[in-house]
Amino acid sequence: MSRLDSFIRRLLAQRDILNAIAEDARRLEGDVLELGLGNGRTYDHLRELFPEKRIIAFDRDERRDQISRPDDRDMVVGEIQETIAPYLTGAAAVVHADIGTGNPDRDAVTLTWLPEIMARALTKGGIAISGLPLDHDAFASFPQPAGVSDGRYFLYRRR
Repeated sequence: MSRLDSFIRRLLAQRDILNAIAEDARRLEGDVLELGLGNGRTYDHLRELFPEKRIIAFDRDERRDQISRPDDRDMVVGEIQETIAPYLTGAAAVVHADIGTGNPDRDAVTLTWLPEIMARALTKGGIAISGLPLDHDAFASFPQPAGVSDGRYFLYRRR
């Protein structure tokens, strides 16, 4: 599969998962955390899905000139594993992380801290969505929506 086809499949899976969990997530108390703002496409979609929730985005870059960016109070700049500590309260309804690089060595380093951070941030019953698999005892696999291939994107519920 070409990298373009893989990218398209990843974005479709991401959108389909976010849409599928939206109703369930709206019933949960808590904020939405977006780990890795990137160009803001997913953040913009989260704003449409959860207009009543606070959405806090994390990224290593400021990205002040982009259209899909949160207000300063909801934008946390710096390395995620260093800046997220104040949000590890077990109160988030949803945590979404699309911070994989496709480089197995770099992603392996990310996976040494990402599952624990997502588990600590989420409320009981909260939803974790990730482009990388999250191996953590706090997570139970959540059924993928129809059309999302196994291993394309990962969905969990906080036990």
